[in-house]
Amino acid sequence: MTAFALDSDDVAWCAELRALTADRLRPLAEKAEPGRVNRPLVAALGELGLLRRLFPDGGTVRALDLCLLRESLAQECTEAETALALQGLGASPVLQSGTEEQRARWLPEVTAGRAVAAFALSEPDAGSDAAALTLAAEPDGAGGWRLSGEKCWISNAPEADFATVFARTGEAPGARGVTAFLVPADRPGLSGEHLDMLSPHPIGTLVFDGVPVSRDDVLGEPGHGFGVAMRTLNLFRPSVGAFAIGMAQAALDAALEHAATRTAFGGPLKDLQSVSHRLADLATRVEAARLLVYAAAAAYDAGAPGIAKRAAMAKLLATETAQEAVDAAVQIHGARALRRGHLLEHLYREVRAPRIYEGATEVQRTIIARELYR
Repeated sequence: MTAFALDSDDVAWCAELRALTADRLRPLAEKAEPGRVNRPLVAALGELGLLRRLFPDGGTVRALDLCLLRESLAQECTEAETALALQGLGASPVLQSGTEEQRARWLPEVTAGRAVAAFALSEPDAGSDAAALTLAAEPDGAGGWRLSGEKCWISNAPEADFATVFARTGEAPGARGVTAFLVPADRPGLSGEHLDMLSPHPIGTLVFDGVPVSRDDVLGEPGHGFGVAMRTLNLFRPSVGAFAIGMAQAALDAALEHAATRTAFGGPLKDLQSVSHRLADLATRVEAARLLVYAAAAAYDAGAPGIAKRAAMAKLLATETAQEAVDAAVQIHGARALRRGHLLEHLYREVRAPRIYEGATEVQRTIIARELYR
């Protein structure tokens, strides 16, 4: 398989995923309360074996498989895609850097859909500049630490059963003084609240008031937590682009159908050159972004050089293209697309966040520019 084409098995698998999502997962998403963890949906992802795809045989998922999963689910149900991705994001540090005991305790629960995971990196004043985080891990005199501070914009917070938490232990300034901890939700001093956001997926804060953690809770080595975070984000960053492409394709499909059936000025909208040319441009950009995402994922899987640049390019183009595709589809539909409950109204709210999280568009451009001069 080249980096620019899927084989027949992958194509068939994606079609199966879309059908399964529409039939089994979308109804569960539609019944849920927006902004809250949908545990029946997470459980269904486990029962259908989709979460196990994130941790095949205890190993790390292929980046391309992760992209195909996220794109296929997003095309039919963004809530299902997000629930799956958040399980992977929160638990991947446990797989990559956890002890045998940590993996045995949490990974079976995550893959079965019984435990909900969170990835707690961002803070009120440390988002895109993740190395600037200030959550303090103060030595407790008994070989452990007490966590004090706040995490913000954390998906699945505060309902997650455990979180991968990044705190400053102070071995060195900047990124070199950060440690990753596995923190169960029942630790004393840990609280949080939901945040009411534009998009409907669960997000909130985590507040640490002297939360106790020990050496047994460390993921990897003290002072090396930033590497734990970056290894996770390097795997997941191209797949954010895949999520965006799934939304872009759903919006494009809706626009194509509407333009073929909606009559105006004596004929279907598709016969208006302004509309047909807009659709042609969008289809071209969506396909170009998709191929860039696949190429970045294939390069990651092959261990090729320049992964940071490829991943940044893929996320940049895919998320910006998705925003454009959804906006154009809304314009072609007119006011009906903005009615609460319409697919495009839903996508319009969902598509905005991926241009910010896991490195905002501006950060991706900075990474690309830096890599060009490396």
